[in-house]
Amino acid sequence: MTQIAAAKPADADALKLLIESAYRGDSARQGWNHEADILDDERISLAEVEAMLADPAVGLLVARDDDGRLTGCVAVTRKDDTLGYLGTFCVDPQLQSAGLGRKLLDAAENEARSLGLRAMEMTVITQREVLIAWYERRGYRRTGETRPFPVLRDPPLHFAVLEKPLTGA
Repeated sequence: MTQIAAAKPADADALKLLIESAYRGDSARQGWNHEADILDDERISLAEVEAMLADPAVGLLVARDDDGRLTGCVAVTRKDDTLGYLGTFCVDPQLQSAGLGRKLLDAAENEARSLGLRAMEMTVITQREVLIAWYERRGYRRTGETRPFPVLRDPPLHFAVLEKPLTGA
């Protein structure tokens, strides 16, 4: 039975490994949701994970299996009094398509509501149409805004901005 709870500082190393395995390299290709065909650099550093865990504006949730192994994660960052940002969302590639992503997304949205946030925003690389469609099926909508990818690429990458109201849900 999967447990979803707040991440702890002691989870930093396991979180880094989980995030890298879900987004990059051959391990990521075992699942449907990865960036391995677009990007091949490090997804997140250990220092970045530790900073997220220490930041009071970030709520990092983790899913654990019965053995306590991390199987997924998602972060909710308070942007202002009403808006949260959903990020660092991943599921172990071998467990994708089994409903864990949906459970993590629901937990993140509930966390945001408990903080009094009324909307959730996220960014997705525009080339990831299948992932954008998954979010759209869960109530997220493209705002029409795009943002540049933080690292220069050739060809350049951009993020689509998606948002979902959390009130009345």
